[in-house]
Amino acid sequence: MTKSKIISVCEFSGSVLAMAYALLIASNTGNEILGFSLLLISALLFAGWGFLDKRWAFFALQFFYAASAIIGLIRWA
Repeated sequence: MTKSKIISVCEFSGSVLAMAYALLIASNTGNEILGFSLLLISALLFAGWGFLDKRWAFFALQFFYAASAIIGLIRWA
């Protein structure tokens, strides 16, 4: 798999998971653990994209999102 293809996969799947996270949290239907799990996976995918594409500010931002996901998982566990 080429670097360009990996970046596209990280970008697309990270975006879809982030949208699903936002909908789950906003729906207030008791799916917080799933939502924060999706946020964590999304942040890891986006971090991979940022690293491979040398987008260092975007890469660093993902540590904030990952930390937010971990806090959410701890709080709702």
